[in-house]
Amino acid sequence: MTKSEPVSLMEPMLPQEDGELNDLVVDLIAKAKTLAGGLNPSLTNSISDLVRSMNCYYSNLIEGHNTHPRDIDRALNNDFVDDTEKRDLQLEAKAHIEVQSIIDQGDFWQIANPVSVDFVKRVHHEFYQLLPENLLWVENFDRTKRVKVIAGEFRDGDVVVGRHLAPHAVNLDKFMARFEQAYSLNRMSKVQRVVAVAASHHRLLWIHPFYDGNGRVARLFSHALLKQLDIGSGLWSVSRGLARRHSDYKFLLEAADLPRQGDLDGRGSLSQRALKDFCKFFLEVCIDQVDYMSSILEPKELLRRIELYVQDEMAAGRLPKRSFALLREAFYQGEFARGEAAEITGYKVAQARVVLSQLVAKGFLKSDTSKGPVRLAFPIDAVERWFPQLYPIA
Repeated sequence: MTKSEPVSLMEPMLPQEDGELNDLVVDLIAKAKTLAGGLNPSLTNSISDLVRSMNCYYSNLIEGHNTHPRDIDRALNNDFVDDTEKRDLQLEAKAHIEVQSIIDQGDFWQIANPVSVDFVKRVHHEFYQLLPENLLWVENFDRTKRVKVIAGEFRDGDVVVGRHLAPHAVNLDKFMARFEQAYSLNRMSKVQRVVAVAASHHRLLWIHPFYDGNGRVARLFSHALLKQLDIGSGLWSVSRGLARRHSDYKFLLEAADLPRQGDLDGRGSLSQRALKDFCKFFLEVCIDQVDYMSSILEPKELLRRIELYVQDEMAAGRLPKRSFALLREAFYQGEFARGEAAEITGYKVAQARVVLSQLVAKGFLKSDTSKGPVRLAFPIDAVERWFPQLYPIA
């Protein structure tokens, strides 16, 4: 029995032009462009670092790996727990953040088209080459043996995802070639490109090109594609929304795997209606997350939350007096020279240095060098107060 399969099995690649989807795209573009417009660029970079960790947390949570934000924070500082299983999850989280950081830099792969086969393989390679050995082994589709996941290489055996038998391994190259061709951005209108972010997310998971890591790669891929379209700014994460609506996400992914449901359901092999439903859901999640981040990044309210927190910490003796003056300066100016601490606080130089050093030591300010200018940072203990509901309440 032949295992040859035509690439038409995953058609349609995009839902039909639809007013409802078009309205969602227009709304998303407009809201994404105004996100955090009043914040200093240096501050937005620091917030992007925080969002990168958040994205990692929620993407791994979708896969059933609940690595506490505090453990992720420790991993970024190379502080790993002794427990092997938890340590492996810390390493996994750190790998995810490092790969997204590379994507956010924008110049690592030097591949213009994020939907290219090379780009997808490279995302997988960069992620899996950083994982510990324990996380590189998975069971094959009939659970008769364990197979090793090779970083950046397509699977050489078959897989079943839920009720979906993914394309046979011998056909992966041609399915991925069709994927790259269908979602090439220069072939689409501006609206179609945004809809394609959602559609390609499903179709990449439908192809399931790797033995493991397909979900994480798909979400990193979507992040890269949104960034390519100047919608993803690094200040919001679709993974947070997908994790918070995990049941809907899983249900609609599986529904879009189904074959066409009658003559009124498009002309492709797969359901046109179900693909539209998934795209609608994905775009709604994106808008919801942009709205959420817009609400917590409103400058006056964000600074007010920081001030209230610092007042409580100073009253408890955990932060020195006049700490807020330095944090406020970093908030508005983006960064300031260490020598300016005395003028900002009104203290003498020696006393101002004590305040500054404590804020750096506790993670409220950070610097690239020991003597360089400092900028605002977000220690994990303060995140829930400064950014309400960013993570689930423990």
